[in-house]
Amino acid sequence: MSKQIEVKQLSKSFKGSSALNNISFSVDKGQIFGFLGPSGAGKTTTINILTGQLRPDSGGATIFGKDVSSLTKHDFKRIGIMSDVVGFYEKMTVEDNLLFFAKFHKVSKEMVYDYLKKLDLYDSRHKKAESLSVGMKQRLFLIRAILHNPEVVFLDEPTSGMDPGLAEKVHHLLFDLKSRGTTIFLTTHNMSEASKVCDYITILHKGRIVENGNPSDIIARHSKQDAIELTYASGKKIIVAKSNVKDYLDHDIVSMHTYETSLETIFIKLTEENHG
Repeated sequence: MSKQIEVKQLSKSFKGSSALNNISFSVDKGQIFGFLGPSGAGKTTTINILTGQLRPDSGGATIFGKDVSSLTKHDFKRIGIMSDVVGFYEKMTVEDNLLFFAKFHKVSKEMVYDYLKKLDLYDSRHKKAESLSVGMKQRLFLIRAILHNPEVVFLDEPTSGMDPGLAEKVHHLLFDLKSRGTTIFLTTHNMSEASKVCDYITILHKGRIVENGNPSDIIARHSKQDAIELTYASGKKIIVAKSNVKDYLDHDIVSMHTYETSLETIFIKLTEENHG
């Protein structure tokens, strides 16, 4: 599978403080790639380098096989960026914001309305952007990022401020984009979301990569294979060593299975272990 994004030994410092320390990773074409990390980990710095807004101190990065420093206007038309800064007009309505962007990229009005309906924004299309809730703004930014059918799209916290139902609609949209071959570079603080939608994740902390891989593989690596989770009829759960399970079999147990930790627990553990 071809690599749409490649990062090799990337480093960046600001006023003597290291933001990125020799990180390397790649993203396959058509992959949903989760780039995870606590605030200040270096995620934004990485994205700014990948999108040509910032130059690294050392190392390099490519998109479409081209060095990011040499990307042309045509190349950038193949990229979508979820941003609340560029091309966002608070005094304009939701509809006018998107139609303005659509006209620039020669996208039909029907396509705009289709996305508005898919993400439950159609009935709010005449509202001024400045009056929108956080979740509504995120949906507006998401639509704008994907409206011109980019090959690579950078999405920053796409479901922030949304209830589970709306988040589910965003997830369906991401899966649809993936099925069409779109490469999605996703940041999120929602580990459940990352486990559900991402094919591969990289966890960044203090400018260093502390873990990467398929979510299920990462969970398996960090789970205690010698531990068993027991569930009682009351709903209470306990974790015991596999060798001690026989001591609990006389109790009111309704199920037992190998204990598997969550991605959120792993994330917290890794970022706390590497703290300081």
